Amino acid sequence: MTTTEPVPDTVELDIGGMTCASCANRVERKLNKLDGVRATVNFATERATVTTPTGLALDTLVGAVEAAGYTAAPVAGARPDADEDQEDTESGELRERFLISAVLGAPVVAVSMVPAWQFPTWQWVALALSAVVVAVCAWPFHRAAAVNLRHGAATMDTLVSMGVAVAFAWSVYALLWGGAGAVGMTHEFSLLPRGGGGGADVYFEVAVGVTTFLLLGRWLEARSKRRAGAALRALLAMGAKDVAVLRDGVEVRVPVSRLRVDERFVVRPGEKIATDGVVVEGASAVDRSLVTGESVPEEVAAGSAVVGGTLNTSGRLVVRATRVGADTQLAQMARLVEQAQTGKAQVQRLADRVSSVFVPVVLVIALVTLLAWLASGAQADAAITAAVAVLVIACPCALGLATPTALLVGTGRGAQLGILVKGPEVLESTRRVTAVVLDKTGTVTTGRMSVAEVIPAEGVDPARLLRLAGAVEAGSEHPIARAIAAHAAEAGALPPVEGFGNTEGMGVTGVVEGEDVVVGRPRLLAEHGVSGVAELAAAMAEAEERGHTVIAAAAGGTALGLVAVADTVKESSADAIAALRALGLRPVLLTGDNARVAKAVAARVGITDEADVIAGVLPAEKVAAVRRLQDSGEVVAMVGDGVNDAPALAAADLGLSMGTGADAAIEAGDLTLVRGDLRLAADAIRLSRRTLGTIKSNLFWAFAYNVAGIPLAALGLLNPMLAGAAMAASSVFVVSNSLRLRGFRTASDRAPAVTSPPDQANTR
Repeated sequence: MTTTEPVPDTVELDIGGMTCASCANRVERKLNKLDGVRATVNFATERATVTTPTGLALDTLVGAVEAAGYTAAPVAGARPDADEDQEDTESGELRERFLISAVLGAPVVAVSMVPAWQFPTWQWVALALSAVVVAVCAWPFHRAAAVNLRHGAATMDTLVSMGVAVAFAWSVYALLWGGAGAVGMTHEFSLLPRGGGGGADVYFEVAVGVTTFLLLGRWLEARSKRRAGAALRALLAMGAKDVAVLRDGVEVRVPVSRLRVDERFVVRPGEKIATDGVVVEGASAVDRSLVTGESVPEEVAAGSAVVGGTLNTSGRLVVRATRVGADTQLAQMARLVEQAQTGKAQVQRLADRVSSVFVPVVLVIALVTLLAWLASGAQADAAITAAVAVLVIACPCALGLATPTALLVGTGRGAQLGILVKGPEVLESTRRVTAVVLDKTGTVTTGRMSVAEVIPAEGVDPARLLRLAGAVEAGSEHPIARAIAAHAAEAGALPPVEGFGNTEGMGVTGVVEGEDVVVGRPRLLAEHGVSGVAELAAAMAEAEERGHTVIAAAAGGTALGLVAVADTVKESSADAIAALRALGLRPVLLTGDNARVAKAVAARVGITDEADVIAGVLPAEKVAAVRRLQDSGEVVAMVGDGVNDAPALAAADLGLSMGTGADAAIEAGDLTLVRGDLRLAADAIRLSRRTLGTIKSNLFWAFAYNVAGIPLAALGLLNPMLAGAAMAASSVFVVSNSLRLRGFRTASDRAPAVTSPPDQANTR
């Protein structure tokens, strides 16, 4: 059933009736012929992703697909259970047809292969058994071929149907009019096409053998495709199904779909957290491994943010919902994975162009083979057998499965490990990357700041310095500002601030207790004409040598002193840098801190070349730093987690955003690392490269199979039954090769981390 309602700018359609890459290409071409429509059809997922002009009616899209001979329906949200049931039904039908074909076909093949078993009327029994296999078991091939013929197209099913039908029809002709029906007739089995028998040979074993092998291949292919998509189904089914919502102080159990933002809900030990939220009551440890792949539970208490789909392991929690439905992190992860799986790599587009003309070319080759054999003086049965072998072995299934199955498995495995790939183009980008730019705060370091020391100017009360600095910094959201404000508030309530101002990357100003207060870099104080800053230079240098970020404060035009803030280098950062180097990449540290502090942090994580440390960069200058590296010939990947990293992530050739950071950074990145472990950056690049390598090996073998098989078949060196087995095996090989990606392991899984001791570092 269709609808005339306008479709959104991007819509996904479930496509039914596709059996090979040629089918997917045909649907894609039909959709792309519509004005303003850009469509991509994925054979493995059996879905079309369509970008449409605003206001285009949905039934226009559905009608275009139906005009091509297939069915289409809009994808109505994530339905993992329904999808799984449908796949089980399709797999079950293929299994039944294969078993019937195998049971009925086995006697036919056996008696055809062994002359000693050829009893007087064996050929007539073979006719009866083969008729059931050809008419019933091979019916999906014939039906699809007929539909395509009605629409003026030819696909893999056309080749199979013609091959099976021709072998069966010739055998019937030989029985009725060629002398093969005589009682007591026998013939030898050969791995090569038989010839020379005039019309006295029958090829029932070819018809049933090809059908049986192809049904077996399709059944195994369906099962493998189901396993390939298992990771995404698990991700979609990960969330809780219902939730205990607090309404008027009473717990009410409702479906998760009815939970609303700002509602409070209860999570007991052993229950999944229903949606993203903030803990308002209770304390517990939350197992985040299902969502982030991180095995160590995280301690949470009032004020802690929690993610839907994670598991509460111990205490009772009351959580206020902050995001529900499609806005949750779990839903966004699933959406990213689905988008990645529906795209196409550049290498697949070549395969698409080949497969779009492949079937017509094969039909021509089969016809030329038939005519060439007849012209050479061969008898009709030998010519027909060679032509049938060409038809059967040339089916382009493996070409259509090469990319989608690898993407299904690779992106699904990545999601399990906390690595989200936005699309196949990203995989190709990882191959070219030569340098990785690492934002320091929250990426190399933890981003959790604390005041390390307070250094007052001569004659200044340290408490006054901290109180005035904390009061002004309380108006800023910068991690350093929050650390100073929190530390100052421990001594008592902070005074109010008037005329607050923020100079990005430099510091803050305001009026506190009637005095003009300036807090930030010495350069900012100098711009405000503050005196006494030079006297603090030696103390500042000493603090920076210790790896601290130093902030100067002044009131009434006179310097009050310094506040040194420290951050901790992540324990995994040194391992991550080593892993990036092992991949042949150049790690570059990028920070707004001064060169002295930046070099101290770089040394702790293993970046020793001064050229690989870019310091003193303001947020607006990060893009320029990336551009300079690109201009020098580097292909740059950028790793960051803050809002101010988003432009640089977008400017880089490959953006890797830490999922623990801001939504803007996650949106700008090409790869998202769900947890804040920098080692995942190296793992993400390794997984992307391995997935791309799997795609290329799949395509190589798919092309090589056809390049080698078609000439052998045309020269009469391949029995059609063996051609059917080889064709089925090629598809199963491609899918099985892709499934090897399920065994990908992160560096932290493969070996214990060799970590550097926690050190204090800077962040601004």
